[in-house]
Amino acid sequence: MNRPTDDIGNRSDTSRATAFSDSVFAIIITLLVLDLRVPDVPPGRLLSGLLEQWPGYVAYLASYAYVAVVWLNHKSAFNRVKESDRGLHWVNFSVLFTTALLPFPTAVVSDALQENDQQDQRVAVAFYALIGALLCASWLAFFHYLARRRDLLKEEVSERHFPAERVRALVGVALYVVAGLIGYLVAPLAGLVIFVVLPVFYAVTSGGLYQAPLTRRIARRPPASGS
Repeated sequence: MNRPTDDIGNRSDTSRATAFSDSVFAIIITLLVLDLRVPDVPPGRLLSGLLEQWPGYVAYLASYAYVAVVWLNHKSAFNRVKESDRGLHWVNFSVLFTTALLPFPTAVVSDALQENDQQDQRVAVAFYALIGALLCASWLAFFHYLARRRDLLKEEVSERHFPAERVRALVGVALYVVAGLIGYLVAPLAGLVIFVVLPVFYAVTSGGLYQAPLTRRIARRPPASGS
């Protein structure tokens, strides 16, 4: 539904929103590396100390890749927007807010895995899942807003695009909830597997759900002939 605003002063092009967002993403990625520290070990044990910090390296790589995927999705979305308004700015702020939280649960998971305490690992995985679900929920609000505001979009953008994007966000919310429950109730490593798979899904579909390679192939497949 188009709901153009009467207050033209609230409208602007997207250049400031994207520039600000890119700066935030750059800061978030920089903060992730701060959790990698020189190991506190006696002389002669530097190699073993570095190797023992492997959970920190894995957590860094996973969260770095996730922020990169968020940036790709953010760029893809704004490439379809011709104007920003106050509402779009606020839903964009919500995406940036939840993305900026990622360094914290990343550090929590890294520390818990290095301490080898099963209960702490369960809590850490559930906490990361909570932040991931909140991030996907912020994307859901973002996509829902644009799905209802065709007047902000470029004319060539398909009417199906942002309604379909809401499905992607809902998949993320659901799978993060599942990952948190599995990680807390069953096995932390099982939840971590879902954390690795989800950024891959969002990377593959960063151009849009119905524009993903598999979806395009299905759409181009000719209908089966009748018997």
